[in-house]
Amino acid sequence: MRVDDDRTRVMGARIRHFRSRAGLTLADLAEQLGTTASTLSLVENGKRAVRAPEMPGIAAALGVDVVDLLSEDPPDARSALELELARLQSGPQFGALGVPAVRISRTLPHDALAALVRTLQELDRKALEATATPEEARRANTELRRWMRGQDNHLPAIEAAAEEIVAVAGHEVGALTHREVALMAEHLGFRLLHVDDLPRSTRTITDLEQGRIYLPPSSIPGGNGLRSMALQAMAHRVLDHTPPSSYEEFLRQRLEIAYFAACCLMPERQATDFLTDAKQRRDLAVEDFRDAFGVTHEQAALRMTNLLTAHHGVRVHFLRVGADGEIHKAYENDDLPIPTDVTGAVEGQIVCRKWVARRAGHRGNRTTENHQYTDTVGGTFWSSTQTGSGPHGAFSITFGVGFDDAKWFRGRATRQRQVSTCPDESCCTRPPAGLADRWAEAAWPSARMHTQVLAALPSGRFPGVDDTEVFEFLERHAAMD
Repeated sequence: MRVDDDRTRVMGARIRHFRSRAGLTLADLAEQLGTTASTLSLVENGKRAVRAPEMPGIAAALGVDVVDLLSEDPPDARSALELELARLQSGPQFGALGVPAVRISRTLPHDALAALVRTLQELDRKALEATATPEEARRANTELRRWMRGQDNHLPAIEAAAEEIVAVAGHEVGALTHREVALMAEHLGFRLLHVDDLPRSTRTITDLEQGRIYLPPSSIPGGNGLRSMALQAMAHRVLDHTPPSSYEEFLRQRLEIAYFAACCLMPERQATDFLTDAKQRRDLAVEDFRDAFGVTHEQAALRMTNLLTAHHGVRVHFLRVGADGEIHKAYENDDLPIPTDVTGAVEGQIVCRKWVARRAGHRGNRTTENHQYTDTVGGTFWSSTQTGSGPHGAFSITFGVGFDDAKWFRGRATRQRQVSTCPDESCCTRPPAGLADRWAEAAWPSARMHTQVLAALPSGRFPGVDDTEVFEFLERHAAMD
């Protein structure tokens, strides 16, 4: 059901509520308004929208203010159940049942109405749980990555929203400070609080009623994670997010809040000025951009994918690769031949052993970027890679461009060059014949299995989050006041 349909139904329910309270029949109200009872019946049943010029007359006839008609809240508990049943019966899950809709009328017993609503809500919940599988998540994520590629990884509307909120804090240049982030939160009506009992399934929790954003103790000022996590929590409010109705919408919201945080930490105007100056000097480097704004190497590399194509016409690629060569994240609009599975998903695919994304981890110096040209089946690419390690092991962050655009980057003079013919198995995935002959019949490795490949993603109001833990947390902290 569309949002406009929801509002039409709610307004119709409110008109019926106020008419009944005033002791008027449909015919009585129709006579006062110079219309017909059948037309008013359509309005009250949410099948006809009320036009703006009609609202003052209806409000006056009912003895209420126009704002009473415009409220988006159901007028009473019975109406709330009726509206929810109408919404559920208009959804795809109910349609798939192939049964006629229940007529919603005042003759429908309240208990029966409540039971119907609860049953259909549970059917919707089960359907969401069934679709929120790893396969569904991969499909949705692949579609989202393709969509972002079509946007050149640049979202102007979110850029503008971030620019407006950053201006509120008076930020002008350099790294966004913790104090400025707190000022931005205050402008939106929030306080930032650090607690040590956040539910394990959450990163932050926002209490909309009390105006609080709860952050973990690891984000106490001095840790740069505070800024990004707090900004992402604020982004839900700034971008008018509502609880996601699908896993695809959940992933889109996650992308948007991360994008918003990056826009605040590295504002478009300041970041573009920095990149323009470096490009003019032919000295673009992720590490300089990172240090100028006080962010992580990964955040800096991703932000450069947002800006270099949109503002400079430079097409780029980005990879986060694990120690075993598996892709964690990837983006490209420069035609780098990133490996994919049959569905087009890149996550979990193994990159070629010849790519610097894997070779950098075997080099001794991890404090500076590693540069390399790679000849691939899709052309020659220049890449810069920084390695690191985290709770889940070692990884590499790679940012690069096609050969023609390497001239703008520091490290273009590197003599490191490799030839990759992947997906040809003879490139790096098929063992040399002598090695295969020696061990093919003598080796029996036991593969490590990730248990999450068998599990459905947790269901609930927000995918992946334990609703009970969240609500208990909020109740506990609200009681502390």
